Amino acid sequence: MCAAAFDRAALLATASEILDSATPRFVEGVGAPSAVQKGRGDFATALDLELERTLSRQLLDRTGIPVHGEEFGGPELSSGTAWVLDPIDGTFNYSAGHPLSGMLLALVDDGQPVLGLTWLPLLEHRYAAAVGGPLLLNGKPLPPLESGRLADAMIGFGTFNIDAHGRIPGRFRFDLLGALSRLSSRMRMHGSTGIDLAYTASGVLGGAVVFGHHPWDNAAGVALVRAAGGVVTDLRGEPWSITSRSVLAAAPGVHEELLEMIDSAVDRAAERDDPAERDENSEGTQ
Repeated sequence: MCAAAFDRAALLATASEILDSATPRFVEGVGAPSAVQKGRGDFATALDLELERTLSRQLLDRTGIPVHGEEFGGPELSSGTAWVLDPIDGTFNYSAGHPLSGMLLALVDDGQPVLGLTWLPLLEHRYAAAVGGPLLLNGKPLPPLESGRLADAMIGFGTFNIDAHGRIPGRFRFDLLGALSRLSSRMRMHGSTGIDLAYTASGVLGGAVVFGHHPWDNAAGVALVRAAGGVVTDLRGEPWSITSRSVLAAAPGVHEELLEMIDSAVDRAAERDDPAERDENSEGTQ
């Protein structure tokens, strides 16, 4: 069933109640150790699994909409309607007792988030929004984002390992961090995509650079930023959808400057990695 057939305000209220009901258990479990190794440098706690089972069951029972969770998967997300759930975002923070962690939930319709909820129980902050806004913080609407300048903004930056390979290599992330440091001295690494995007939506951050592509990390925050009047694309400037491989989210004005900076960094990386360019440069220095 298409999400347009649902009462989005009612779904947002129901989802909020469900996340509220899980908040005491989330707070109680802070400091939970690793229980499941998911890959190099990644793990889940037993509470990740418990919360996903509990929340998924309640969402399905009360809304009739299936759930795709980080730990147990679910329906395909590029078509149809489904909830997307991350029971604990910022797992390293959570396991270490760091307060920057939370629960992320989005309703996705044909690859686009139409509802977003980011619950940060240890900070007592609850962000929620439906497409079109407004952005709600603890139930109260926040003003839309105003246009800004990168030089005046704090920017959330995704974590990285300079030796990492893959879709967005660590070396490029390092180069991007250096380029960003020349334009803004207010960069932050929170270790939580949910935090970065919720803070961008509320104006605490001017923008966020997200290298991860997992829908459970990104969908809720994308909905929040859009509802607040921000701009969301991937790092290439293409409109964001559930299949996007990265996120660039920011206030108007700041997004344009960030995208220009990234384009310049891509050009410099291409020159550095081009064998012909390297040969030409080496001949000029002999």
